[in-house]
Amino acid sequence: MLMTGSGRAARVHYLPGTFRLLSDGDHVVCAVTGARIPLHELRYWSVERQEPYVDAEASLRAQQR
Repeated sequence: MLMTGSGRAARVHYLPGTFRLLSDGDHVVCAVTGARIPLHELRYWSVERQEPYVDAEASLRAQQR
């Protein structure tokens, strides 16, 4: 189950099309905006940069920097 570490940021390894939890948590922090992203809502990340993004716009901004 993804919702095990209530209130804590999870450590995550991002893979193509999926991700693996390295430590318990219930969210990650967007690398561009700093917004909390609940794991059950995580849809955007970079495998190369190992970064999560809150939405497609944040993903694009990360790609452009």
